[in-house]
Amino acid sequence: MKRVTVLGSTGSIGMSTLDVVRRHPDKYRVYALSAAHNVERMLEQVREFKPEFAVMADAQAAATLRAQLAEAALADVTTHVLTGEQALVDIASAASVDQVMAAIVGAAGLLPTLAAAQSGKRVLLANKESLVMAGPLFMQAVRDGGAELLPIDSEHNAIFQSLPANFAGDFAEHGIEKILLTASGGPFRGYSSEQLQAVTPAQAVAHPNWSMGQKISVDSATLMNKGLELIEACFLFHCQPDDVQVVVHRQSVIHSMVQYCDGSVIAQLGQPDMRTPIAYGMAWPERIEAGVQALDLFAIAQLDFEQPDHQTFPCLQLAARAFQQGGSMPAVLNAANEVAVSAFLAEQIPFHAIPRVIQAVMHSHPLTAIDSLDDVLNADQWARQAAQCCVSERGWLEDSPL
Repeated sequence: MKRVTVLGSTGSIGMSTLDVVRRHPDKYRVYALSAAHNVERMLEQVREFKPEFAVMADAQAAATLRAQLAEAALADVTTHVLTGEQALVDIASAASVDQVMAAIVGAAGLLPTLAAAQSGKRVLLANKESLVMAGPLFMQAVRDGGAELLPIDSEHNAIFQSLPANFAGDFAEHGIEKILLTASGGPFRGYSSEQLQAVTPAQAVAHPNWSMGQKISVDSATLMNKGLELIEACFLFHCQPDDVQVVVHRQSVIHSMVQYCDGSVIAQLGQPDMRTPIAYGMAWPERIEAGVQALDLFAIAQLDFEQPDHQTFPCLQLAARAFQQGGSMPAVLNAANEVAVSAFLAEQIPFHAIPRVIQAVMHSHPLTAIDSLDDVLNADQWARQAAQCCVSERGWLEDSPL
């Protein structure tokens, strides 16, 4: 019986994780859940899974959840409701926890995910920002803590499945030529720069294949999600951006591939359902039923591939540049993107201004070394302030070159 903490349990990844747990009550037990504000969904999860702890990032949400549980007076629910950053760290590093699903979106997930790695857990990594912001520090924490790091993003999970079982980071040793990282292209695949100027938040969050939260959906629409995944792949698989080729594959059936020197390309295929990589990460090296419908190749009939449009969607190149510059730049890229996406969703800036904000912040950033977590957090804070200034002075964004 494995005890699991789910960070971000009310989001799409968290709910998919709990569905896998629900299907295997003999294998998994929920130790703790966390969420930001969604009291209603958290209350349902607490009633069903009866965790020892429920952590709400928002103090008022925690108070509301605590009151509703007291009012319900459920005899079989003894969940302790907590709030705050330290509570997240505690439920991620508790001695009795075996696995931590790191599914908090954005920089907010860094500290608890890092704590899970430092304490030697099986870290099911869906929070790519932990690697983007603090890749060298995070990977060192995995090594020092004796943690198991299993990628949950469908693409990185597919790469993991397509690599040799004994892969230790040396492409040449295993005859690996390239990683082929697939991308759906998002809802605006084929749009021109002019067409992007008129898109709305509602259009941007309507992903054609995947059910995701608003922030990740916008990242998919700008291709920044693929840029962050490029950085994540470089850290996970010990490679450089030139070793990774992004392939736009609109059906989202092939989740990623590995190309070998003998002409072979090994791919992982499946339905666009996150329960597959989640179940694989939870049960590895075994496989368990995930509730996912089998792939019907006859119904799919056709698989399409094309190159990404770097000119119309420049976020991919911004991410590659940030990784190559190293130091504090990936953290700056991530923070500027989070601020820009929030501003777009709030209708403060147009869609096409998102990469312009990011580029402006990167251009003005004095690159620094990352030797500690404080260095990461300082770079993150600097970039957020700089990005907010760009949003507030948005007039220049309309015509600024990329």
